[in-house]
Amino acid sequence: MVCVTSGKGGVGKTTTSASLAMGLAERGFRVCAVDFDIGLRNLDLHLGCERRIVFDFVNVIQSECKLHQALIKDRHQPNLFMLAASQTRDKTALTSEGVELVIDQLRSSFDYIVCDSPAGIENGATQAMRHADIALVCTNPELSSVRDSDKMLSIVASKSKRAELGQEPVQSYLLITRYHADRVAMDSMLGAADIQEMLGVPLLGVVPESADVLKSTNVGRPVILQVRPPPSRRRLLRRLGHRLLGRRRRPRRRRPRRRRPRRRRLSPSPLTTHHSTFTLQDNSDVALAYQDLIKRFLGEECGEQSE
Repeated sequence: MVCVTSGKGGVGKTTTSASLAMGLAERGFRVCAVDFDIGLRNLDLHLGCERRIVFDFVNVIQSECKLHQALIKDRHQPNLFMLAASQTRDKTALTSEGVELVIDQLRSSFDYIVCDSPAGIENGATQAMRHADIALVCTNPELSSVRDSDKMLSIVASKSKRAELGQEPVQSYLLITRYHADRVAMDSMLGAADIQEMLGVPLLGVVPESADVLKSTNVGRPVILQVRPPPSRRRLLRRLGHRLLGRRRRPRRRRPRRRRPRRRRLSPSPLTTHHSTFTLQDNSDVALAYQDLIKRFLGEECGEQSE
């Protein structure tokens, strides 16, 4: 079970949850995206199923319907399902016993459960974090957002079910959103290396600022599907995936070509994870960034699959 969380609102949790769920489903995993934001749901908008909701999370908890009646199957991706949050109930409707019962049922039917957690430390957020196996903490490159993310990491480490039972700790990862490489180069924004050093958790990906996020929400499609990367970027993604999986790429014979003068660009910012080094290019392709995130995520979890 993957919990996408943060201390502040508006950092891209729902965008990340929708893209992560869709990316995993496209790779053949059965995925259920669960919205924990009772009263302020938005995940249904990102997945384009807001008009198909009949039953929701609270209806299942209160035994007003069966779980399979509340699950909404994506029209374009048969491996992806969504469990919507209630739009009219109070956040106290999420009881610990009810949430645990629903999560146990989902674990038996899906490979991955992606939970879209509300911001802060209210009941919905703590319920989502309590059952997490993996925590993906989203933060913006600003000091207040980073400080709140540090608080969320502490809560995940101390209040999760794994911590209560003395099991292996929740695997926590960092995702930086709304990143501007040019502003970092001008020292007007925190860099990825600085944020990672402040939080002390592995960096899973960096998502640049892009207008594609708003466009994808308006059309009801996860932003990871919005733009297909050009061939050169697809080759780059394959190489990154091979390096993460420890595979060696066969050398290719290339034809010599004439060099062309290039415009001077800002130097890319090196980003370091706990087991690989990659480079963030100065671009605004947010779809490419989320596809890169999926590759790194599966590179971490392909050895031992987590629910």
